[in-house]
Amino acid sequence: MLSYGELANQLTTIRIEPHDPKLWAIIGDVASDEATVGRGLLSVVVVHKSGDMEPGPGFYELAKYFGRKTSDKTKCFIAELHLVHSQWS
Repeated sequence: MLSYGELANQLTTIRIEPHDPKLWAIIGDVASDEATVGRGLLSVVVVHKSGDMEPGPGFYELAKYFGRKTSDKTKCFIAELHLVHSQWS
């Protein structure tokens, strides 16, 4: 798990801020590519630094697009996290 800020700081090819829509687009593109090949929405591991410690609204929009049940956001988050972990661990 890493925060949006931690991810932004790890990018070396461009300078980007955690709340920049460009970062969200990059995260969404990677997540879509991974979900398309059946490895789950990798963006599930990028979360808020404080508060709920879950992904932002874009994750849930993408999850809904890929047919995930999003009525219970925490349940959706946990299920996707398990799927991604099983693919990448």
